[in-house]
Amino acid sequence: MNENHQLSLDGNLIRIFLTVLEEGSVTAAAGRLELTQSAVSHALKRLNRMVGSPLFVKRGRGIIATAHAATLEPKARALLQGLKSFSAPETFDPNSARWSLTIAANDLQRDLILPVLWRSLEAVAADVKLRVIPSEVPSVELLRAERCDLVLTPHPPAGGDAMQRQLFKDQYVCYYDAACRRAPKSAEDYFAAEHATVVHPNGVPLQFDRMLSRLGLQRRIVVEAPSFAGVSAFLRGTKLIATMPRLLNSHVMRGFHMTPLPLKGEGVRRAQVLSMYLVWHRRAHLDPAHQWLRQRLVEAAQLALKSDGGSR
Repeated sequence: MNENHQLSLDGNLIRIFLTVLEEGSVTAAAGRLELTQSAVSHALKRLNRMVGSPLFVKRGRGIIATAHAATLEPKARALLQGLKSFSAPETFDPNSARWSLTIAANDLQRDLILPVLWRSLEAVAADVKLRVIPSEVPSVELLRAERCDLVLTPHPPAGGDAMQRQLFKDQYVCYYDAACRRAPKSAEDYFAAEHATVVHPNGVPLQFDRMLSRLGLQRRIVVEAPSFAGVSAFLRGTKLIATMPRLLNSHVMRGFHMTPLPLKGEGVRRAQVLSMYLVWHRRAHLDPAHQWLRQRLVEAAQLALKSDGGSR
């Protein structure tokens, strides 16, 4: 790349390059950037001339990044972040901030962590609005398309532009109505019982059941609900059992008896672990306001867990 080409490189070209790289399609990138396909194609031609070789090549009906494009990606992201930070303040003052935040979370993390976060934000931020949307089993597209600022999930999405931090670990346990049945004492009791469980609206079962399936095990599921909160009503007054996170014992499963799962084996023990992650897009990683928000959320999780008896 000669000096003239270096000086003609701007943030818009870098943004187009990274978006096409993420989408794998000129059409999809154009739609996301609200540009015409011809404008995106023209920008890519300019970039090809600047770097001296093609950045994308055709494959079937789409395109694929070249090895050269892959090596340029981290440089491009650093350049774009540098351009954004050039005019951005180096410090963040939450007392004068005006925020509208969107966080994707399902009912466990929504009810456990986000009320604590809200009280923390409300105490220091001058003007803040919080919107919570379901995360289900999230796709990185939630963050790429800026439909949310953060995701709280046990299923961190795949994608090199998604960053994550583990917030805590919990355990799946067995809940039941002690007025109607006893706790399952063995694996045979457990798998012979009728179960109520959560299946996300997109049809994806709990991670626990997906891991059991890989071990060749399957529960007798007779009731499916779209959320943890929807399961409790089916347990009350019945012989059903439910396998859900221990932390729900002080929330939607309050009043039910709880017992460890009577299952043995390393694979099953791994299936019983529920890890919760905080996920964000790489473009926000160095943003001072976003860093401040992530730290408040980590602290909110720690405080929520402490009040619920702690966890790992």
